Amino acid sequence: MSLTEQLLRPLLASPAKPLITHYDDALGSRVELSVATTVNWAAKTANWLVDEFDVETGDDVAVTLPAHWQTVGVLLGAWWCGAHVTTAPAGARVAFVGPDATSSEANATAVVSLDPMGRGLSTPPPGGALDYLSEARLSGDQFSPLSPAPGDTRALNESTVDEILAEARSRAAKLGISPGDRVLSTVEWSGREGILNGLLIPLAAGAHLVQVSNVDPAKLADRRAAERTTLDLP
Repeated sequence: MSLTEQLLRPLLASPAKPLITHYDDALGSRVELSVATTVNWAAKTANWLVDEFDVETGDDVAVTLPAHWQTVGVLLGAWWCGAHVTTAPAGARVAFVGPDATSSEANATAVVSLDPMGRGLSTPPPGGALDYLSEARLSGDQFSPLSPAPGDTRALNESTVDEILAEARSRAAKLGISPGDRVLSTVEWSGREGILNGLLIPLAAGAHLVQVSNVDPAKLADRRAAERTTLDLP
């Protein structure tokens, strides 16, 4: 079973429950995703990867994106179709990049707008790159993998599905994170450790993640109060 299925399946009993809240202090934006919306974006991404790029279990998909609610859909969608997520674009089946990097060394490039309202790029990306949000939103809302991803499939850099899941759960337990927690994080999702510590730990615990990007330290106390967070990620 894929990493995405193992992370999200325990949450499906409460589809309307908030799962990800993303603040961008530089833009003054706040976006909240429920369990259902998160699953929907992951499914669209997985379907798009399979239909557009023929991604199969074990294929490399590069993700070089910041901590952002759109990055959640990209990562979970990639894992759902069994892809091996890497931060090295060279040779990858497709690379997901931000709006300021419209090319990569991958076989194909998908540009993620990171627009707070979920809009695609305002102009077509150059060099044959694709507009992720505009194209993936047309894909199906449900995803059924052709075959389940084995636990020994590489999921994140050199770590397998089973290894990443076990490590995320272990770290969540050590931090005392439970499903009822609302976790504030300013951790950037850079590389294996950033993605593991900033995203996968709260997801593995079934907690609500409140992610703050481009942090204004003066606003953190207000974020904690407004979101009624119960702990901060270190």
